[in-house]
Amino acid sequence: MSEPTCNWNQFIEQPTAIAIMGPTASGKTALALALAKYLPIEIINVDSVLIYRDLNIGAAKPTDTELATVPHHLINFLGQAQSYSVAEFVTDAQRIATEIFARGKIPVLVGGTMMYFNALTQGLSDLPTADADIRARLQAEFEQNPAALHAKLRKVDPQAAARINQADQQRLIRALEVYEVSGKSLSSLQHSRSTPWTYPLLKVALMPVSRQALHIKIAQRLQGMFAAGLVEEVASLAQQPEHNPESPAMRSVGYRQVLEFFAGHYPEDVLYDKALVATRQLAKRQITWLRKETDAVILDPYAHSPEQLITRVLQEVARKCKDMAE
Repeated sequence: MSEPTCNWNQFIEQPTAIAIMGPTASGKTALALALAKYLPIEIINVDSVLIYRDLNIGAAKPTDTELATVPHHLINFLGQAQSYSVAEFVTDAQRIATEIFARGKIPVLVGGTMMYFNALTQGLSDLPTADADIRARLQAEFEQNPAALHAKLRKVDPQAAARINQADQQRLIRALEVYEVSGKSLSSLQHSRSTPWTYPLLKVALMPVSRQALHIKIAQRLQGMFAAGLVEEVASLAQQPEHNPESPAMRSVGYRQVLEFFAGHYPEDVLYDKALVATRQLAKRQITWLRKETDAVILDPYAHSPEQLITRVLQEVARKCKDMAE
């Protein structure tokens, strides 16, 4: 393949990062690794599950060989019980990108956690940090009566209550926690946004045109996860002293469904289907976010061969080089 002409140093001299975003099973990791063959890059993970050390199979974590091919950041650094906020991600991503540029490399942000990408480009609300005591009390209230807790939110923040379903435990509790800690509603605080992220992004969005093709890829990958020992991985995680089934790690897609199976919520013969539906729903949410990225280069990962896909990305990089040189 003949690569487009480009002085890659433009991306370093005028610090500009590359973002590869897309729904689950769209080939983001493969594209990033292919890009490393042509550009001096380091990868910053933008996936809220890959940050956990022991979540491997269900997270579709890159293999050790893949991780060794190109430097990866913000991956495998937290235990399953630890939390990690969007604000922490943005701060860490900014620091790491600055360090990558200083090494004469180009940061490539890769992942499907659209809330992270949105925070980079649209900014962060100045929200208070979590309060363990308040959260524990709200958790107990939710377990006793979710409808009553949602009614409480409706009184103090009707806007948030309108968009948060009473079954959405994590968001419901967080909205009330914000109000109790700060005395201000989540909705009012979200109107004021800022971000420490300072670098322009060349965005590449892998957006499958065919939903059927995406569902086939999702099913194939999920089947591979179960064959590779997803159930056994979750069983091992459940034995760790710090295990908490309500932690963000354990509530992620795949892990949550296996834990619900362990808890007797449904029989083993429907476990795969439950996980499949949840994964499809995740992909749908990710695509909804992606459609808002109007300045992204949209590529259908299933309509191109890997060689065609990397050629298209290099063409976009070359075009950006030319724009920066003018």
